[in-house]
Amino acid sequence: MAAKKILMLVGDFVEDYEAMVPYQILTMVGHTVHTVCPDKKPGDTVKTAVHDFVGDQTYVELQGHNFNINTDFNNVDPAEYDALVIPGGRAPEYLRLNEKVLEITRHFSNSNKPIAAICHGPQILAAAGVLEGKNMISYPACAPECKIAGANFGEVSKGADNALTDGNLVTAPAWPAHPEWMRQFLQVLGSKIEA
Repeated sequence: MAAKKILMLVGDFVEDYEAMVPYQILTMVGHTVHTVCPDKKPGDTVKTAVHDFVGDQTYVELQGHNFNINTDFNNVDPAEYDALVIPGGRAPEYLRLNEKVLEITRHFSNSNKPIAAICHGPQILAAAGVLEGKNMISYPACAPECKIAGANFGEVSKGADNALTDGNLVTAPAWPAHPEWMRQFLQVLGSKIEA
């Protein structure tokens, strides 16, 4: 397996598990992951959010860990990267307002490079206009905007632990899907993992 250079878009209140766990998995198998956030420099951090259900009609949000930024967003050239990871949480709702974030996302889609997006991450894909005709899933609350953006929205399992691959795009509804989401993404990347 040739190691890949992967870009991860994060921001304040990115979902804790959805940034930390993929970062750890991808680096564990030998890939290089550059974490970036608009207006943040290497050595800065973003605050993460822990979302969980405690009996209310929607999730609660608690502050999680600080997640390290290791690359300068202003110097990112998406042509230098093999793949893109977009975690969920609160960050995508404001990251999608940044035109460079959308341009980066369009580069990966238009170049047919692997993209992994989970939970609210597909909000960035919808805003970038790259979901037309794609089979995908996300956190169910994001389904309306994904459908409006032209996606064919698939079924989210009761445990939100499934993932869906369509060509270069691998999507999942929430962090319980990490094993399946990362397994499918590693396959798209061409990584060989022995069972």
